[in-house]
Amino acid sequence: MQARRTFLGHVLGVSGLGLLPFLGHAVMSPGPSKKPKLLPKPLLPGFTVGLIAPGYAFPERIIAEVETVLEEMGYKPYHTDRLLQPHGYFSNTDAERAADVNHMFCNAQVDAILCIRGGYGCTRILSGLDYDAIKANPKPLIGFSDVTALLNGIYKMTGLISFHGPVGSTLNDAYSQRSFQHMISLPEVLPKIYNADLETKYELDPVYERYTITAGQATGELCGGSLTLINALIGTPHEIDFTGKLVCIEDIDEAPYRIDRMLTQLVEGPTFKKAAGIIFGVCAGCNDSTNPKSFSLKEVVLDRIGPLGIPAAYGMSFGHVKQNFTFPIGAEAFFDAEAMSIAITETYLKP
Repeated sequence: MQARRTFLGHVLGVSGLGLLPFLGHAVMSPGPSKKPKLLPKPLLPGFTVGLIAPGYAFPERIIAEVETVLEEMGYKPYHTDRLLQPHGYFSNTDAERAADVNHMFCNAQVDAILCIRGGYGCTRILSGLDYDAIKANPKPLIGFSDVTALLNGIYKMTGLISFHGPVGSTLNDAYSQRSFQHMISLPEVLPKIYNADLETKYELDPVYERYTITAGQATGELCGGSLTLINALIGTPHEIDFTGKLVCIEDIDEAPYRIDRMLTQLVEGPTFKKAAGIIFGVCAGCNDSTNPKSFSLKEVVLDRIGPLGIPAAYGMSFGHVKQNFTFPIGAEAFFDAEAMSIAITETYLKP
C-alpha cells in the first residue's frame, strides 16, 4: 500500500489539513468550449448556511443535529418549512424542492447552501431550477452523492463553481470539517490535497486500498462525483463533457458487475476517453458480490480504466466515507497519480 499522508498538515499545524502553494508542472489538455466561470463568495465565520433537501426525505431529528454541527463550526443555519413535507420517498414534491433551491440562491441573507442529504431526486429537479437567478446570485453549493447532479448540472448551465463535499448529515467528522472550512473560506494560497491517514480498521479492507492505475500527471477542470449520477446525466442537457477534465468518481453499495457496466458505458461514450485524468475516491461497499466467481472491484477498475492510458488512481479520501474532503467542481487542478495528490491551480472563490 502506498505510504499514507496527512492532509495538508504542516502549514496550519493541524493533523490532517493545511494549505500549500502549487509548484508542479504538467502538460495542458485541450478542453471543451465552456461558459465563463462564476466564482462564489467565500463562506466565513458568522455567515448563514441555507439547508436544503433536494432528494430523499429524512428523520426530523437530523435537522437539529445538522444545525448543532454548523453552529459549533461558527455558522448560522437557516431553512424553510419545505424540508419536512415528505412526498413519497422525497423530502417534498419536485416543484417544492426546486423552489427551495431557487429560494436559497435568491435570498440575500443566505451565504452558502448545504444539502442535508442525498438519496435520490436531484435529477428530477434540474429542469425546475432558475439558472438566471443562480447566475445572478453566485454562492457555494455543497454536497455529494445524489447532489452530483446539481453540482455538475448547475456548473454546465451557469459556470458556477460548486463544491463536492460532505452533506449536513455527514459533516460531524473533524477531518471533513477542516477540509470543508479551509476549501470554502478563501485560503491565502491555493490548496493542495493529499489523502488522510487511514484509520486502523480500514487498513486491511481492500475497498480502501490506495493504488495508482496509470502513472502520470495531468491538469484540467475537476468534475464528476457519484458514478451512478454521472451515468444518470448521460443523454440529458446536463451530461458531462469529460474532454480535458479531471474526472472524480466514487460510489457506494454497487456490486463489481454494476461498476463494470457503468464504467463501460462511460468508456464507450464520446468524451470519457478524452479525459485528462481519472481520480477515484473510495467506492465503499462495492467489492461485495453474491457470485463466488465475481471479479473484485480492483480488477474491474484496472480492466476498464488501465487501457485508456490516462493518469489515474484509486482510493482518495472522498465519497461515502467518514473522512470526506471538499473540492471545487469546475476549478482547474493538477493531479499526480503516483503521489495521489490534487492541487487547485486557479482562483475559485470571489476575492
